[in-house]
Amino acid sequence: MKSEKVLSILLWVLLAVSAILVVSLMMNLSDDKADSTMGAWINTNLTWSYLLLGAGTIVAVVFALIHTFTDKAAAKKGLVALVFAGVVLGLAYVIASGSIPEFYGVDKYVADGSLTTTISKWIGTTLYATYILLFLAIVAIAVSAVSRIFK
Repeated sequence: MKSEKVLSILLWVLLAVSAILVVSLMMNLSDDKADSTMGAWINTNLTWSYLLLGAGTIVAVVFALIHTFTDKAAAKKGLVALVFAGVVLGLAYVIASGSIPEFYGVDKYVADGSLTTTISKWIGTTLYATYILLFLAIVAIAVSAVSRIFK
């Protein structure tokens, strides 16, 4: 119970700080784009948002790792998910072509180096991975519906 109370207090403090920062920003809004006070409050709110995002990410990853290492079934499921993702990515990589596509304006992207055969291969890989996962999702929905009919 004590840890729940501490976490509850911590969440309320974070909420209060966030509310104070947002209210302060709203009170300092102005039409003058050169107003340094408004810019400072925007930067402060963005920094606070980045801190909350970073802290939330760290907490989520740490607790997921703790749960994975303490629960063998969760570790096995996580490993199966990683292997499945690797197989889908590998299959998509094999299917994808590394050739530069032909479309209007492609020469500009090739000339400035933002489109190479490697980039084209990875674009194709992500597209094929999306198609594979979409197909598997549709099959899973269909199998679920059909199996529900026979039950």
